[in-house]
Amino acid sequence: MAWPLAAHAQQGERIRRIGVLMGWPESHPHARSYLTAFRGALAKLGWIEGSNIRVELRWSAPDPDRMKTLAKELVDLRPDAIFSQTTPAISALARETRTIPIVFVLVSDPIGSGFAASLGHPGSNITGFTGNDPAIGGKWMELLKEIAPRAARVALLSNPAAAPQLQFYIPSIKATASSAGVDVNTAPVHAKEEIESVIAAQAQLGGGLIVMPDAFTTANSDLIIALAARYRVPTIFNDPRNADSGGLIAYGTDFAELFRQAAEYIDRILKGAKPGELPIELPTKYELVVNLKSAKALGLTIPESVLSLADKVIE
Repeated sequence: MAWPLAAHAQQGERIRRIGVLMGWPESHPHARSYLTAFRGALAKLGWIEGSNIRVELRWSAPDPDRMKTLAKELVDLRPDAIFSQTTPAISALARETRTIPIVFVLVSDPIGSGFAASLGHPGSNITGFTGNDPAIGGKWMELLKEIAPRAARVALLSNPAAAPQLQFYIPSIKATASSAGVDVNTAPVHAKEEIESVIAAQAQLGGGLIVMPDAFTTANSDLIIALAARYRVPTIFNDPRNADSGGLIAYGTDFAELFRQAAEYIDRILKGAKPGELPIELPTKYELVVNLKSAKALGLTIPESVLSLADKVIE
């Protein structure tokens, strides 16, 4: 008796279509878990795939040309809403549509990137959840210097395509570095094959590394973790899960929670809310994760002042 009633309900209800553009490769384990969090949150809100929603999923990897191709492909499907993450992916989508609602996560500077008029009232078809406050850059520098006090030089590893994000954090990084007597330099990498030379150079200088948040570094995080361990370079990451995967230390927002919050915005939009009237939300919680096993391999002793602040310590 239940099946005919359910079938009748589905026939009478329009199936909503949601486009999802992932800015990372499908093989990235963290990316898949974040997507699971997004889909799980939608289901809890009553949006069941195959019943009342259809998800059009595309994996772009950190490839700007592929992002542009897939962004156009998704927009041409005329979905009811699109969810994506990272500045390059949102830029690609913004070039294709000014009408389809877009919800983002992990965009550092939505105003500076031209996606919104203000945080409180975006005023366009784009809204979402920023990855970090710009002041977090100073915290990365502070933590790295505290756990690796001998590091007098710190490189900022990032992809040149993410230059706007880099500038978003540099003022706070340089201010903290100056007071700590640390020299800071940018370390641009255009392709994964260039990562090793940058980390090897930091090893020769006895320096540290801040892995800047962008689609390229996220996609290659496992490689960066492995190379930092091989060359014994103290490295701090933005995604807390990178410390779970062997990175020395990570400080940033809970990415999975941001994906769940994005699902709530998608729900509101499907129920009639306008993206331009949904405020862009800043992070309210940061996580500090320390990997003691990685610290021991590097010959570092994590100060009690850092351990006492950690949300998670990996033995």
